[in-house]
Amino acid sequence: MSITSPYAADLERVPVREGALGILGSTTRFWDYGDPDADTTLVLVHGFRGDHHGLEPVVAQLRGVRMVSPDLPGFGESTPMTEAAHDIDGYGRWLREFVAALELPAGGRTVLLGHSFGSIVVAGALATASSGLARPDAVVLVNPIGQPALEGPRGVLTRLAIFYYWLAAVLPDRLGFGLLRNRVIVRVMSMAMAKTRDASLRRWIHDQHDRYFSAFSDRRVVLEAFRASVSHDVSEYAARIPERTLLVAAEKDDITPIEAEFRLRTLFPDAELVAIPDVGHLIHYETPVTAAEAIERFLGDSA
Repeated sequence: MSITSPYAADLERVPVREGALGILGSTTRFWDYGDPDADTTLVLVHGFRGDHHGLEPVVAQLRGVRMVSPDLPGFGESTPMTEAAHDIDGYGRWLREFVAALELPAGGRTVLLGHSFGSIVVAGALATASSGLARPDAVVLVNPIGQPALEGPRGVLTRLAIFYYWLAAVLPDRLGFGLLRNRVIVRVMSMAMAKTRDASLRRWIHDQHDRYFSAFSDRRVVLEAFRASVSHDVSEYAARIPERTLLVAAEKDDITPIEAEFRLRTLFPDAELVAIPDVGHLIHYETPVTAAEAIERFLGDSA
């Protein structure tokens, strides 16, 4: 039995439409929230092993904008790509083609938003885009991965994760697939990331990870994406992103410490940083109201 979201009432007030696009051999499913005629469209890219549900608490708080939230190929309800690998180059190409396929109205503003692994996907897509492709008007990165994962305060846990995914790769298919979806391991990961002391919110966060953290198509996709997530970070792309950028960071993030996020801000030509206290790598679950307020102010300033 699933646990009711603390943001359910807010989300129910947001209109939503579902769609699908064929991109690089993937049937990419997406959810189109808010006013379809809004001047500003946010395209949201979720984190590793998640799907569009993870960003819905933030979606529920934003008003006056259109929000298009796809499941990354190979995750959630989107099928894997057959014409590209599930790495930063492949996902970057997919994102550029996905945004182009939306055929957003001329004259409106387009903003790319990436969370966690999605921050690397967005940054990589923008840094490697050719000059002939349309650029967004602004960029928002939530819990950005601002330094190599092995350098984080919990680098030892990253090394354990590398061993975990390596073991899942070398085991026979059935055993490897089962290891990746092991509910005990998923719960340990969830407990390590959650910082809130609110018991009911923690239970809901764990339920979200139980329901959606294993919604991937096959272990090949997960392993390709994991290798990409620990081999790249936003800092290697930042200098090549001229768009005005908002970094929404967490003071207790175990993956990228707040000091590294402040250093990351200086690498962008035009970036500002909002640091949210008392939260870690789950801003989208624990403090979506604060994140949405920062995003709305940023969008207003960027207009």
